[in-house]
Amino acid sequence: MMMQVSKSSVMAVKSYKYQAEALVKDYLLADPIVPYTAVLGGIVMCKMAYNVTHLISSLYFKGYASLTKSQRIEWNNRGMSSAHAVFITVMSLYLVFFSDLFSDRLEGLVTFRSSNISNFTLGVSVGYFISDIVMILWLYPSLGGMEYVLHHLLSIIAIIYAMLSGEGQLYTYMVLISETTTPGINLRWFLDTAGMKRSKAYMVNGIAMFVAWLVARIFLFIYLFYHIYLHYDQIEQMHIFGYVLTFLVPTILFIMNMMWFGKILKGLKKTLAKRQ
Repeated sequence: MMMQVSKSSVMAVKSYKYQAEALVKDYLLADPIVPYTAVLGGIVMCKMAYNVTHLISSLYFKGYASLTKSQRIEWNNRGMSSAHAVFITVMSLYLVFFSDLFSDRLEGLVTFRSSNISNFTLGVSVGYFISDIVMILWLYPSLGGMEYVLHHLLSIIAIIYAMLSGEGQLYTYMVLISETTTPGINLRWFLDTAGMKRSKAYMVNGIAMFVAWLVARIFLFIYLFYHIYLHYDQIEQMHIFGYVLTFLVPTILFIMNMMWFGKILKGLKKTLAKRQ
């Protein structure tokens, strides 16, 4: 009798699993609605990450309750941006370096390659940038100045175009890998807000952030420009809007990255000098 119940339970679980997989494949990841499903999913993910950050911080960080309302909002917002950064970094690294989607070994132009997974991932990122820029504008300038607004607008335009047109997704993902620096930046703010600016963790974070920024936002962009140079004949075949975005967005972001890198270097020197 117990074996029959067990078998029926297993069969029921498998049935629900197959139904869920069919739902995802036939509806949520169906070609026409992938972008819209993904954007909505990104917005929902942001809301969940914001709420989870608030819940965990209020339970396990004693100083959270003593923060001002503005500081608590920024604290939760940074938890949200860290969640997106982890997701988009993992997916970008996989699609660019480990999957065959953008491999030169395959036939066809690399600038016109896309898949349901790549489109869905970009949609989630669009949902995040929309959520974040709304918060930035709503609380302007406490969550960031005009440079953050410009960064997010460029990101939204470029990602939406790549998602809907299928053009230039490789370069979009190369730029998105730079989000790997976001958790380190947020951790630095958390430590500062928690009064741990003189701690060893703050110094280690500064060094790690310097290295990560150098690799992900300087060296990687140089490699991106080199890749564009090697595949210029393919880029020429893109729509004029995609062609302009391929050069304009990485160039503007690279200039901003260099400016921020100067500030990071200056801050690291000051921290190391204080430790000595």
